[in-house]
Amino acid sequence: MPKLADRAGKIAESVTLAVDAKAKQLAAEGVDVVGFGAGEPDFDTPKYVCEAGKAAIDKGQTRYTPASGTMELKKAVAAKLKKDNGLEYDPAKEVLISCGAKHVIYNLIDVMVNPGDEVVIPAPYWVSYPEMVRVADGIPVMPLAGGDQGFKLTPAQWAKAITPKTKAVILNSPSNPTGAVYSPEELKAIAAVLVDKDVWVISDEIYEKLVFGSMKHASIAALEPKLKARTLVVNGHSKSYAMTGWRIGYAAGPAAVIKAAANLQSHSTSNPSTMCQVAATAALTQNDGGARELETMRKEFEGRRDLIVDRLNKLPGVKCVKPDGAFYVFPDVSGCYGKSYAGVKMTDSLTFASVCLEKAHVALVPGSAFGDDRCVRLSFATSREKINKGIDRLEKLLKG
Repeated sequence: MPKLADRAGKIAESVTLAVDAKAKQLAAEGVDVVGFGAGEPDFDTPKYVCEAGKAAIDKGQTRYTPASGTMELKKAVAAKLKKDNGLEYDPAKEVLISCGAKHVIYNLIDVMVNPGDEVVIPAPYWVSYPEMVRVADGIPVMPLAGGDQGFKLTPAQWAKAITPKTKAVILNSPSNPTGAVYSPEELKAIAAVLVDKDVWVISDEIYEKLVFGSMKHASIAALEPKLKARTLVVNGHSKSYAMTGWRIGYAAGPAAVIKAAANLQSHSTSNPSTMCQVAATAALTQNDGGARELETMRKEFEGRRDLIVDRLNKLPGVKCVKPDGAFYVFPDVSGCYGKSYAGVKMTDSLTFASVCLEKAHVALVPGSAFGDDRCVRLSFATSREKINKGIDRLEKLLKG
């Protein structure tokens, strides 16, 4: 049998999706599993968005669109970025619509990174970032920001990580897996480091609408105008509008990069689903951009955050930083390492997650997948009842 391409061996399975699949398998076998694995809102897509999608089908809007997306959706994205983020873009040349934000980032990395180029990815990181860089034959550089510093790299760490080989940096705020949010002041300090570096900046802002307390979301490109010409702002509808399955994401940035990414997309997926683009346009332009629905969801997530953080911090051997955004907590469970639970000695985050799933029937994701083996990730995109049920099980396990 002919061999696979070398790059195929560089791609690791998504641990988050693997955990979710294992939990669903157990559930199919009749096991009552409490799932904290997948990063997906448990809310329904707003009704007005669904109605727009159904109407598009009824109107026969089922054919190809331009590969880079419809002009209607591009204009809606540009208007959203101007209103919410203080950023102006030409929708015809500086906006790309793709099949989800993951697709956007893959396209951008593929057209930016040459073999041997370095890409700085702060750890803890979303599991797909380094894999995308490796597929492009780039080298992920992953400096660690621990919970003691709020899971946020300092300007000094950013400066140290960037070398003459650095082609791009990835900034994810609010963050998956930690929920960390860089304040406007922190972003300005980072921008001061980046502005004199000849690097691209990919600013992944997919969790923008899920920010809690007094924290405010800010876009680094708006805080440092000199950096805007090298920044690609990435966002989408999956998290804000509970539209994960609709697969709509977008990027805005320099025309040359957007054109290159659009060309790549034209030879891979072509356009995102036509009726989904219609629905995504409605999400941004109708019903005040879904302001009421988005705020209802944000408030509920904030309440769930407070609940799960409070309960986790009462567990023996567990320390949990309260996140300022997204719908994840990333507790440090290393205080449990070296001890035995349900007859199994805890040695690392993978062992911890395996024991939780197999013995307590609680699905969570090992921190090693995100670059910090001291921690595990739990998504609180589930009901308060299930949060309490899951933490009750963890409490019983850890108190043995």
